[in-house]
Amino acid sequence: MDARSTPAVSFVIPAFNEAGLIGATVAGLQEAAGGLTEFEIIVADDASDDGTVEVAEAGGARVVRTDNRNIAATRNAGAAAACGDLLVFVDADTIVPSATVRETLAVVGDGVVAGGSACWFDDPLPLWVRVVGPPILWLYRKSRLTPGAYLFCTRAAFEVVGGFDASRFGGEEVVMARALDRYLKTVGQRFTIVREPIITSGRKLRTYSGIELFVTLVRSLVYGGRRREVMDVWYGPRRDDPKGRG
Repeated sequence: MDARSTPAVSFVIPAFNEAGLIGATVAGLQEAAGGLTEFEIIVADDASDDGTVEVAEAGGARVVRTDNRNIAATRNAGAAAACGDLLVFVDADTIVPSATVRETLAVVGDGVVAGGSACWFDDPLPLWVRVVGPPILWLYRKSRLTPGAYLFCTRAAFEVVGGFDASRFGGEEVVMARALDRYLKTVGQRFTIVREPIITSGRKLRTYSGIELFVTLVRSLVYGGRRREVMDVWYGPRRDDPKGRG
């Protein structure tokens, strides 16, 4: 990675009670960004009460405290505190390899303004996920959408589209990706999904049944992601992951 030619990068991590996983996420980013001369890791903590702040700070992240219980608003708070020219939004349960950061910076250097990455989940995974997951993620890529676990854009593009839609409690990353893509097409700039994947936690896939996840998806679509009370998968009590660690 040629640090001399790369923009200042801000990695922004929204977090709520992620003490079990945030340490590995921050450490992974420290390693992945090790070749950069200018980068920062910001954890936008949404009123955690489990030690998330202490773990994040111990790993070298700068913590911004919020009290939203809304992931879109929390992402925006992290972006507002960031200093970088390139904003990279990473979920608190996600490992970003060095190869993903290198490819991101390479495409940005080639004129790409925003995008995301390929994505997969950590093991173990239910059989149904192994069957239906790959075609769903392929469809995401072909539709030029990005999972919320990894989304990047220049600060200028972020500000033009108004950031994440804080009226939404879920699906905000899809809305953001579509807004960026639409805007960039009007000005002749590019949105892309890099091929190097990130690995995000499969805990929701292990702790909720396929039916429960499908019902949550339908409710989210019906209400446009604007009803927190129908989105227990994200905002309800967290179930114990049989794998452990959060």
